[in-house]
Amino acid sequence: MTAQDSKLGDTDGKIFVGKGDEQAWLTLALANRHGLVTGATGTGKTVTLQVMAEGFARAGVPVFAADIKGDLSGISEVGEPKDFIVKRATEMGLNFQPDQFSTVFWDVFGEQGHPVRATVTEMGPLLLARMLDLNEVQEGVLNVAFRVADDNGLTLIDMKDLRALLDAIVPSTAKKGADAEEDQFAAIRKAAQGFGNVTKATVGTIQRQLLVLENQGGTSFFGEPALTLKDFMKTDRDGRGMVNILVADKLLQSPRLYATFLLWMLSELFEELPEAGDLSKPKLVFFFDEAHLLFNDAPKALMDKIEQVVRLIRSKGVGVYFVTQNPVDVPDRVLGQLGNRVQHALRAFTPRDQKAVAAAAQTFRPNPKLDTTKVITELGKGEALVSFLEGNGTPSMVERVMIRPPSARIGSITPEERKAIMAASPVKGKYDTAVDSESAYEMLQKRIAGTAVTADGPADGSGGGILGQIGSIVGTIFGTNVKRGRLSTGQVIARDVTRSVTNQVIGGMAANIGKSVAGQLGGSIGRTLVRGALGGLLRR
Repeated sequence: MTAQDSKLGDTDGKIFVGKGDEQAWLTLALANRHGLVTGATGTGKTVTLQVMAEGFARAGVPVFAADIKGDLSGISEVGEPKDFIVKRATEMGLNFQPDQFSTVFWDVFGEQGHPVRATVTEMGPLLLARMLDLNEVQEGVLNVAFRVADDNGLTLIDMKDLRALLDAIVPSTAKKGADAEEDQFAAIRKAAQGFGNVTKATVGTIQRQLLVLENQGGTSFFGEPALTLKDFMKTDRDGRGMVNILVADKLLQSPRLYATFLLWMLSELFEELPEAGDLSKPKLVFFFDEAHLLFNDAPKALMDKIEQVVRLIRSKGVGVYFVTQNPVDVPDRVLGQLGNRVQHALRAFTPRDQKAVAAAAQTFRPNPKLDTTKVITELGKGEALVSFLEGNGTPSMVERVMIRPPSARIGSITPEERKAIMAASPVKGKYDTAVDSESAYEMLQKRIAGTAVTADGPADGSGGGILGQIGSIVGTIFGTNVKRGRLSTGQVIARDVTRSVTNQVIGGMAANIGKSVAGQLGGSIGRTLVRGALGGLLRR
């Protein structure tokens, strides 16, 4: 092994990515300033992603990445010293050392990885409306449904909970013989109408969109046990970061579900992680492949939230790397926050393509030795234009480099190899069996049967009366055993206070208030306030 090769990874706080006239090093201390990997299909983006993931893992940084075609799964197996790999390594002065990395596979559908689940409450109305492709009126009714659920202590876990709640807001039956049901839901309907005109037609449209989502696999995504994001942030016995791979070949067939799911994960990370300041390396690096799907037709409210999360999650020690074909796929206000850039070849056959190439070239700090616009169209497979942040946080001049070969296998693994990895997984058994807890659906069924306690006087003292509210607030301050996704009355009160404050404060001031309060209090109420002001992406 050469002296240079021995320093790869975290030895000197850098990741060796490639070599041209100059060596290209990604500084770990600046890796949470986010990044962008772009290039046409077949130019080497996936290999670059694997090289970067390997470097982070060597440095003890956990990695999350979506695997669109299955090619990234090879990182879990020992690399093969093929002739072209050894040749490229030798040309860079490297002694190729085959390696493999501890990997956990995840799959929303639970077929090729551990199931990934979230509760409907955790997803929240804004993201769920995006997932369902609702218009503003329909999104407003969905917000009403969530508010009514909070106020009535109805826990939203899975799809049947949400369906039951929508039926309760506007009962689907009004026939003779349904009097008992009508009486049980009268208070809920009245509460819903108090927030605005909730019509059967609008609720019916939402129900139909829920059916579309169910047909796309949404039923398997919503439920318990819900994902604990700390399971992504682990190291193996050798101190290397675990590589978490989301199997996304099937998920990508539902682009909006894919994009909204990854955005939910980002917002959950932002919500849960404490402020970290400037670290010597990130706590987690998140690769967002096919990133253009996140921004396609996104409404302004959602774009504002995306920009906010990307801007602020850096202070939580998380680096976000968008992977897409062209920098123009990413809005300028997000693109401006991506400091580490890798640009593979783009083709310029049409005037539109040529305009895109010129726009891509303009995102780099110029190098007088390179005609960036011309070079982008001339890059060979495995070559890239690279600009990483330097010690003072400014982008380096763009350089043309050959990306170093990965140490692990390039390409997909076999089903047998995947089964063996899952059998030895550190989270084996934790998420594999779904749990159907008592939630809104069961509670509403009890109301129909006349056995449930009404929202005006819960038997457990968790809401309704003043004493119950005080008790819940005390529980919120000193800690509760409420499961993630289930809000106590005290938490609802704290959140509603935040909603009121947020509505009175202009735009970005709300974010500053939430951040300040969280920093001062540091407890459950502080985190709830952050969820109201900044985490409004989940509950707005």
